[in-house]
Amino acid sequence: MNLRRIRPAAPAQGTGKTPPIWRPLGLAVLLASLLPLAPTAHAQKAPVSKTKMKAKTKAAKSLPAAAGTAATAPAAAATMAAPEPIQPAANAVPVVTPVAEPPASSVPAVAESEPPAQPAAPPAVTISIDSLVDTVLQHNPSLQAARRTIDIASAGVITAGAYPNPRLELNTGRNSTPTPTAAAGNVNGIGISQTIENPALRSARVNTALYGEQASVQLFAQTRNALVGEVRLRAYEYLLRREEAAAAAEALKLLEQTRERILVRVTTGETGKLDLIRADAEIVNARQREETARLQIAQASIALNRLAAGKLPPNWQLDAVLADENELPSLPTLKELAVQQNPEVRVLEAELQRNQSRFEEARASILPGVDLRLSQLREPEVRQDIFGVSVQIPLFDRRRGPRAEAIAERERTLTRLEGRRAELVQQLELAWRAVEIARVKVQALSEGAVRSSEAALRVAEAAYRFGERGILEVLDAQRVLRAVRQDLLLARFQLQASLIELDTLAGRYAVDR
Repeated sequence: MNLRRIRPAAPAQGTGKTPPIWRPLGLAVLLASLLPLAPTAHAQKAPVSKTKMKAKTKAAKSLPAAAGTAATAPAAAATMAAPEPIQPAANAVPVVTPVAEPPASSVPAVAESEPPAQPAAPPAVTISIDSLVDTVLQHNPSLQAARRTIDIASAGVITAGAYPNPRLELNTGRNSTPTPTAAAGNVNGIGISQTIENPALRSARVNTALYGEQASVQLFAQTRNALVGEVRLRAYEYLLRREEAAAAAEALKLLEQTRERILVRVTTGETGKLDLIRADAEIVNARQREETARLQIAQASIALNRLAAGKLPPNWQLDAVLADENELPSLPTLKELAVQQNPEVRVLEAELQRNQSRFEEARASILPGVDLRLSQLREPEVRQDIFGVSVQIPLFDRRRGPRAEAIAERERTLTRLEGRRAELVQQLELAWRAVEIARVKVQALSEGAVRSSEAALRVAEAAYRFGERGILEVLDAQRVLRAVRQDLLLARFQLQASLIELDTLAGRYAVDR
């Protein structure tokens, strides 16, 4: 690309000197001409005529000629390539040719600072399921809020048992009379009154508050029971994901070994590349399953840490296996425990007793109490001592509305209680059947299907080794074995979930065992 040097404009006529405005620009042009120039991306090539093209062709053909001719050819080519400079007009704005930047290789490289060393990961902390449950119970916000509800109900009992305060009255005035027999002067009065509540009304109100506190305690137990069941279920889900990841890693290792054998056979020419491609596709799927299982482990760990309000150690592992099974009482024993200890049933029982106390309170509020009043009035010549009793007469309001509301609420709670008891028995039956189904499935898979699938895989591998079967039979046998092992893991998880549901329905997590 040909670069042109733009000269500054000619001096103005009649002055003989360069205008002051062009002096710095002329200096810049001079400096730019002394520095090496580099073509820019926006530079455009000058049009070349056909005559110059023919001259260039002749100069190129004359390169292999004699030395003298070869020496004059570059000079001629340079003369042809360099166009004549263009003289700008007097009033034209001078253009400064951009200076090419030095190449990147000439710029000294700045030494990159080494990244800071990563802190070492904390050692793994192994915790048991019971320790995990204790940590969650200690820090879970929902459980802490339920515990504060008990404090509120206890304060309500104190409020219900408080006695009404006495009242003190002070009166003052002046006695001014026109009669000469009465003496004028100040008149002062003092009085005190006390309300004596109906003992039946007070007892019913206190009982209502006590049953409300009992309902709050059972609500706390219900929250605890559900929370412990959820924690244990999440813990076994974590174990399920961990064993799925281990199974996926084992399947990937088996596929890689199979691929190595296939690669040897392909190298020796015993089989085609199609078997190797199939093995590679299976390995890709196996790696995807392994990565998914590891991500699901992280999800289960985060879910457990969320229940513990983020108080679990940074790097923790659960010391348990999915095949663990606790002792389970018989079904009649579980039904008896459920009727007696299930928090939902006990909450409804406390609500029923509370509604009964509300009915008694509404009935006793017909005669709320008696007001006793003692006062003294002092005049200049007379002192009057007054004692009075005030009783509310239930003439118009006989508290029929509150009594009807309490009766309706009591009947509604009684219906809910009976329905919940019947439903609880049926839920226990269903959970018991689910436990039996899961046990049968686990036994069938662990003793029959898994062993048969492993044997089928060994036969398929041997047949492929001797050339009697293709790689498809081996991959199918591996796929069947993976599916059977996955079914076994899911069956064990369903067994644990059914056992947890039985314990939750029986209320075994409502209190410390």
